[in-house]
Amino acid sequence: MNISQLTKISTGTTGLDEILQGGFIAKRSYLLRGDPGTGKTILGMKYLTAGVEAGETVLFVNLEESADDIRDNAATLDIDLSDVHFLDLSPDSDVFVDEQSYDIFSPSEVEQEPLTTAITDRVEAIEPDRVFIDPLTKLRHLTSDEYQFRKQVIAFMHYLKEQSATVLFTSQHSDESSDDDLQYMTDGTIQLEHSTHGRTIRVPKFRGSSVNEGDHAMRIEQGGLSVFPEIAPTEHSRTFEIESVSSGVPEVDELLHGGLERGTISILSGPTGVGKTTVGTQFMKEAAGRGERSVMYMFEETLETFRERSQNINIPVKRMQEQGALEVEEMKPLDCSATEFAYRVRKEVEENDTSIVMIDGIDGYKLSLRDDDDRVLVRKLHSLCRYLKNMGVTVVLVDEIDTITGEFQATEAGISYLADNIVFLRHLEVTGEMRKAIGVLKKRTSDFERTLREFKITEHGLKVGEPLTELNSVLSGSPEVARPTSETYNG
Repeated sequence: MNISQLTKISTGTTGLDEILQGGFIAKRSYLLRGDPGTGKTILGMKYLTAGVEAGETVLFVNLEESADDIRDNAATLDIDLSDVHFLDLSPDSDVFVDEQSYDIFSPSEVEQEPLTTAITDRVEAIEPDRVFIDPLTKLRHLTSDEYQFRKQVIAFMHYLKEQSATVLFTSQHSDESSDDDLQYMTDGTIQLEHSTHGRTIRVPKFRGSSVNEGDHAMRIEQGGLSVFPEIAPTEHSRTFEIESVSSGVPEVDELLHGGLERGTISILSGPTGVGKTTVGTQFMKEAAGRGERSVMYMFEETLETFRERSQNINIPVKRMQEQGALEVEEMKPLDCSATEFAYRVRKEVEENDTSIVMIDGIDGYKLSLRDDDDRVLVRKLHSLCRYLKNMGVTVVLVDEIDTITGEFQATEAGISYLADNIVFLRHLEVTGEMRKAIGVLKKRTSDFERTLREFKITEHGLKVGEPLTELNSVLSGSPEVARPTSETYNG
């Protein structure tokens, strides 16, 4: 059969459908692997309810938990299994008594034939389009050896395929009883894992179709599972006009020779309290005036504090939010992984046509997202930024420098290679007075002004002055007043 003619059906989980590029291939069998508690049964439930929603007949073959327990557990997650058919093969209290009759015959000889009959009778009675078996490896105990188990599984899968059913089943893997053999007998394998960094899902095998590779983030929540596919930047793009995005402050635009271009990445760098977030928010205020939408992800400040201080400097954040021109998300520590965060940004951009994305700040991003390896976090940030560039989004990254004054440092985050633009801000000490300066270190898309300008944050907003031509050694943080040119020339 031509691959283009294969019919795909929803897994019941939108993110997993995206990873599988459409869902499961109909009339094939798939294995769900994972330790206890990783979400295998929940994924199976959603697979069945998706079939119900599509008008299909579905069958849950339960070999461990009772049907009543499964329904109760599903109800706690708001999953309705009322239209799901069950074939309850779970052991009950009679098993203990019946074990007394196994003195002459082994359990496999006594139970296998009735079990096979029960399954075939039920399948032929309801003719299911979808079958979920949880867990298939329980059948291993009803066969005399591994060869017989594999033989029975292959025959069982062929039988269900002949009945035009799509089959999903789980396994119980242990050092004493491996499920490696099952991976060779199926058309695909879905691997679920759970660690201190969060839940992940990946697809190591999928016959007949390509899939999105990688470890994708997953979350168990009300309604079932949420899966967050890892971003592949090269697979996303849209046409956009390369134009300058104004800050609304003429002097800042002069420094940047027009502003920041769409589809570029900018780093706002400087020590604490110098005004990095304010400069970034100024670009979003101007965007709101043009009828555009921006989103800000705050890793290092509370929303309430941000709103209050913005209001005090004539940036009406609350009103911008109420008008839908600005979305501000206060990121909670260790609330999500970098993959999930990137997916949330992507949905924001694609669903709301967002034009500016600001991440405040990079250190908070590294500390708040679940991963011990900074290199992994930087790589994922790189992928997210490349995606945003391809979508024509203006990206603003806030990077805090440790030193208040002293030797100049553009960025400490190790991501300067990402930036199309680097705007730096400095605290200055001039004749015993603390002042501030702003300048541009890098701009890929055009030329830029190579002078420094003093700026102030006032109750009326951001005020930027003329170039600081009267000062030397500004980047040291301790500038000196330059002597008149004539005096310098005459010695």
